[in-house]
Amino acid sequence: MKLRLTKIAIFLAALIPLARLVWKYLHDGLGANPIEFITHATGDSTLILILATLSITPLRRITRQYWLIGVRRMVGLFAFFYGTLHFLTYIWLDKFFDIHEMLKDIAKRPFITIGFSAFVLMIPLALTSTAGSIRRLGGKNWQRLHRLIYFTGILAIVHYAWLVKADLRKPIEYGVVLSILLLYRVGVWASEKISEKRKQPAIPAPAASRTEATKA
Repeated sequence: MKLRLTKIAIFLAALIPLARLVWKYLHDGLGANPIEFITHATGDSTLILILATLSITPLRRITRQYWLIGVRRMVGLFAFFYGTLHFLTYIWLDKFFDIHEMLKDIAKRPFITIGFSAFVLMIPLALTSTAGSIRRLGGKNWQRLHRLIYFTGILAIVHYAWLVKADLRKPIEYGVVLSILLLYRVGVWASEKISEKRKQPAIPAPAASRTEATKA
């Protein structure tokens, strides 16, 4: 019951950025450049939800609130949802599906290539977010695949930093949060490796070596 109510609350909270955009659109609140406003709004929402997805596992381990793992998939799918809106804003509202214009834009502005790469990496994560995918891929293979979200986060932050150029406050804030999460992940990985080595039984010396040592 608690998990169900939490999922409903997170679902509604994740729709707030979209509802805000619709409200502003209906009340002429998108500013002088609506496309730019929508682009930044959907991009921010995507990054925030990517970082929220990555923070769930550390929070679960630190707080021992193991039910948190039950909401990670929903948060991740919402990150993909806003990433899709961000991508559609560019190819539809900005470029009107003009492939020639998009190719020229990519050649002139590399941050678009970085952003597109971040979005492409999110696609297999969204497609394999089901319990059936975990069974088909196997737990370890699924975990390896879903580590792509760290690369997605890195590329998304680089995309943002190259986009704004001068005012780097937000990209830096996102980068600091992602760095902390990455350091935590590396720390956990190193701790697990050390524990595995300690659990390994000592390899006994060959019988011949022991006999020679006794004679000596």
